[in-house]
Amino acid sequence: MKIQNKITGAVRPCALKLAGAVLLSCSLLVFDHAAANATSISGDSLTILRMRENTRDDQLFPLYEYLNLSASDTGSQGTISVQLGGWGRIDLGDRSSQRRSDGDIQYGFLSYRANKNNLQFNAGRQWIVEGVATERLDGLYLRTDLAAGFTAATFVGTPVTTDPNFEGGELMYGGRIAHTLPKYYSIGLSALRNESDAEGLREEEGVDVWLHPIPQLDISGRSSYNSLSNGWAEHAYTLSVTPMDALRLSASMQRISYRDYFYHVTTSALSLTNGILDPNEELWNVGGSVGFMPTKNINVALEYNRYEYEIAGNADYYGVTASFTTPTALTAGASFHRMDGDTGPLRYNQYRAWATQKFGPADLTLDFFDVDFDSSITGRTNTYSLAAAAGYNFNRSLRVAADVDYQRSTDFDNELRGLVKLSYAFGFGKEGQ
Repeated sequence: MKIQNKITGAVRPCALKLAGAVLLSCSLLVFDHAAANATSISGDSLTILRMRENTRDDQLFPLYEYLNLSASDTGSQGTISVQLGGWGRIDLGDRSSQRRSDGDIQYGFLSYRANKNNLQFNAGRQWIVEGVATERLDGLYLRTDLAAGFTAATFVGTPVTTDPNFEGGELMYGGRIAHTLPKYYSIGLSALRNESDAEGLREEEGVDVWLHPIPQLDISGRSSYNSLSNGWAEHAYTLSVTPMDALRLSASMQRISYRDYFYHVTTSALSLTNGILDPNEELWNVGGSVGFMPTKNINVALEYNRYEYEIAGNADYYGVTASFTTPTALTAGASFHRMDGDTGPLRYNQYRAWATQKFGPADLTLDFFDVDFDSSITGRTNTYSLAAAAGYNFNRSLRVAADVDYQRSTDFDNELRGLVKLSYAFGFGKEGQ
């Protein structure tokens, strides 16, 4: 721990200095491009009206809007852009939550991409995906290629949280360094620290790998360590082999320690204090699949997964999925899976059948899903859902679609849900032409 504290003490001032340097660079770039108009503006809008009735017989009609905007200008040294995205909701019927309306800025940042060395830095609200970090951050991000196949990335800022009951932290910083030999392998080391009043809320280190020694073999995975709880949070690795075009084999392994993996979260659904997740739980999962295409239009897959829980017990999940396509733009399939666990809710047969047909710019989809439990779950041994969806593409930019879903579940005797959605993409300038 003394060594870790020394590393953290050294990284923090470096990260703050980097933040100042990147902010200054962003200001210079904005000044350099100020005289030029944006060469392209693009965006997309998704409007969704959902319709359903809850257990209190409330009529719910929440209307959602998701909007993404991008403006960019390309110069001789690189491209500077502004990215903005957010969502909003208003209830047209009874309230679907405590507030009749809600919304959030999902991301909004200034970005610069240089023409050399894959240099990129962002300033603002953004998603950070670097090794152990998969975070939404109000801050700064920088990555670049170095010499001899090395790459480096770093970030610093304030974590974004949506649940006021959970502390997100005042400062988060970290980074990743990797070495890559194109077409053969990539190995990365990463770390992050999240703190409040200089006290650590999260402190994680990790390694991620991708190996491709021969064309038919891929190995990828990651391991993460929690330095505050002094335990390995996760190991997750996947191997895939393609001995021929029509045959694909895969195997996977995952181990999660709940105490270390969910050590600090920002939502009640994943909290170890919600009474649902036990901090002493540990999961091991191993599995594999075989995919075979006897013809170019038929695909068959066999799957098996073994789940071993320290507290909840064990379960085997296995089954088969088959699908086909026709020259008339019909895609259809069916599947059967068996969950064979130690407890009643984890002992059932699962069936599914689906079909999609295209009619020029229009398409129609039907999807049936059925679960037969070995024993009664809240007085019911069978649940199912039947969904129908239809859509029409007016052109490449405008699409209208509607879904209707009928369900009989352990919570509802008869539930009918529906939605209507309108998606529209637009653009101006070089990218929008």
